Amino acid sequence: MPALDSSSSDQIYAGIGSRQTPPRVLDLIAIGAARLARRGWTMRTGLSPGADQAFYEGALAGHGRVELYLPCPDFQAPARSAGEGTEVVVLAEPSDAAYWLSARFHPCWPALSSQARRLRARDAHQLLGPDLDAPAALVVCWTHDGGLDGSDPRSGGTGQALRIAHHCGVSVLNLARPQHLRAFSRLLERPPRG
Repeated sequence: MPALDSSSSDQIYAGIGSRQTPPRVLDLIAIGAARLARRGWTMRTGLSPGADQAFYEGALAGHGRVELYLPCPDFQAPARSAGEGTEVVVLAEPSDAAYWLSARFHPCWPALSSQARRLRARDAHQLLGPDLDAPAALVVCWTHDGGLDGSDPRSGGTGQALRIAHHCGVSVLNLARPQHLRAFSRLLERPPRG
């Protein structure tokens, strides 16, 4: 797993997770995202309620670079900060290539509604960037199952991103796992390098 306390401007992580992430974990996510932003990490997310919005708010509080990948231009518009500035880059809709890629990784793609397909295609960008050619160095998330590969249905919509991460060899830090939560908490107690 990459060292989260490094100060590298080219480090990118996907900050994602369940809409039902527990409040105490949401607080930790926001604090952690702010700390990672101050250490030069770029955060990618999709702005769904819960974990995504906590990562977004934390990264903005840390004055970091944020890449927002939305399923449609007005998705969760009230959650957006009026003062985003130039450090927030937005892809307002998934690309055609993201739909194609997402269909490969979703176990029930034909059964999904068009809105669900937009959300899952957006997940591909969260992991691989705007052109689907720049994998994140790490995923930090929270899911009900604590999974790392998206194989358990309890991983919900986040499971799609985890399946892509697993396929691409991207490390996952799932804060539903006690040892991962402790490691993330310890990270926040350490001062940044440099």
